[in-house]
Amino acid sequence: MGTGETNPKRQINEESIINCIPGDLIERIFLRLPVSTLLRCASVCKHWHNFIRDPQFVTSHLRHAHRYALLFFPQCLVSGKPYPSDAILIDEAWSPSTCAVPVIGPDDFLFGSCNGLIGLYTKTSTIKIANLATGECMHLEKPAKNMRGDHFSFYSFGFHPMTKEYKITHFLGGCVEGRPHNKDSFSVIQVYTLGNEKWKDIPTPEALSLNSVRNSGVVNVDGTLYWLTEDKTVTWQHTVMSFDLKEESFAMIQLPAEREDHDCFGPRKFWIRDIDGKLCIVTAQTGRYDARILLGELQIWTLDNMVEQRWSQKYKFTNPPVHIPGPHFGHRDRILTQSGISVGSYELIGENIEINFSKMAELLDFSPRRQYNMQSYICVKSLVCLDVYKNAGIVRRPKQRQGWELKKWEAWENELREVENLRSNIDKLQHDLIEAAEKMVKMYKFDKPHDIAERVRMELNQVLEHKPEIPNQPRFLRRLNWVEQKRDTKELVSRSRKARGSFQAIKQAQDNISSIVRSHTLDQGSSTAEVSSTGDRKNEEGNLPCKT
Repeated sequence: MGTGETNPKRQINEESIINCIPGDLIERIFLRLPVSTLLRCASVCKHWHNFIRDPQFVTSHLRHAHRYALLFFPQCLVSGKPYPSDAILIDEAWSPSTCAVPVIGPDDFLFGSCNGLIGLYTKTSTIKIANLATGECMHLEKPAKNMRGDHFSFYSFGFHPMTKEYKITHFLGGCVEGRPHNKDSFSVIQVYTLGNEKWKDIPTPEALSLNSVRNSGVVNVDGTLYWLTEDKTVTWQHTVMSFDLKEESFAMIQLPAEREDHDCFGPRKFWIRDIDGKLCIVTAQTGRYDARILLGELQIWTLDNMVEQRWSQKYKFTNPPVHIPGPHFGHRDRILTQSGISVGSYELIGENIEINFSKMAELLDFSPRRQYNMQSYICVKSLVCLDVYKNAGIVRRPKQRQGWELKKWEAWENELREVENLRSNIDKLQHDLIEAAEKMVKMYKFDKPHDIAERVRMELNQVLEHKPEIPNQPRFLRRLNWVEQKRDTKELVSRSRKARGSFQAIKQAQDNISSIVRSHTLDQGSSTAEVSSTGDRKNEEGNLPCKT
């Protein structure tokens, strides 16, 4: 009875102690904690739950959150083998993550990231908004169902700091009754505000190029959407179009007037990118016979003043890479590139300094994935909650069977299962080898030193040198991303070779020890026989009769 009364009192006392901590001190502590820890803290008591879920604290924590580079690789087929969509996070120390991003399904395509939320395009009739840290997801109906010619690059996801609204935009290609009428241009931008009941169509001032959107990209900077469109009347033959997410209005921005092209190179290529929250234009000339090859000098121009439309050239690079990922080109003091089968980074030493792209710090090997497919985003892990938007009529419940349960990925799942079976077999073999080595040491233990014991000890030392080591690193319960899977498989193959070598070494040592012991036993037997025959002869001589 006493114990039953004590526990509630103790709980009340603990809660009262927690409630006595000053609010500003709690905030200073909580602002330094990652989202995963804060979610556990929210279950400690009602006071902490309300504090952590308060919109003002969510905003403050978002401002202090660490920034990650998210490298996204869409699903592809290489040599007849399917590879699902996957993503890799790069932290502030430029260390790649090992686990797959759980909210990204094998058929998802990424089209936007802001405030810890990512926008994913699915091949079904929905798009998905997901919180990268909490795993919370929300499925929305697409603006046009089963429309042919639709593509994930025509979608974008942004946030306006003034209205605090999240908006999805879609470039709607010209179509008649759901079929594309002009696949190269669009004259409508469809806009959806999270929490609303339907999409809204906003006509563009004129027909704009969809090819430019697909080839050059789209960025969201401070609540404004930017993309390139073709304009043959200007020097660069391109202009920047903008769409304000608050006013839902359009504007045109002219590119810099300077242009220096070399006749020996091919046409110039353009990308619109975001570097440290600034709108940038990246441009370089291509090969005369292969537009995928970048030649000459790669330039990065930054929009310094929106009103005056003033640009400045920030960086120049020699020996440019094969692919300029986007929409976020830079991460902290470096830029990300893709060259050959490697993803690398280059340090931005200072403005207007020529940087040689041959000095690349390699981050990871992305083989066998295809080139020119990687996208890079800057993201954070946040507490932004999607529950407040889930009452809208446009929100749909996801299908029960999706993601890794899809039938088309059974071969991929079977391969992962085979790798895990290989790991279990290697672990068992190493465990058995360790037991065998320890038994041999106990079996052939000699208390007194002599020549035979020393020979056996030498063989046992060989056994102990080849005794395998069980790795101390714990196995992740979460699914590894494909880069870590590849590294993990190589490690398993190496462990398998070492285990086979250890098995052969221990077996050989056991044969050697058995031979030594057998030889020692035979030597002892022959010595005993010689001693016995000598004694018999002496006895016979002693019994001989004496001569007189």
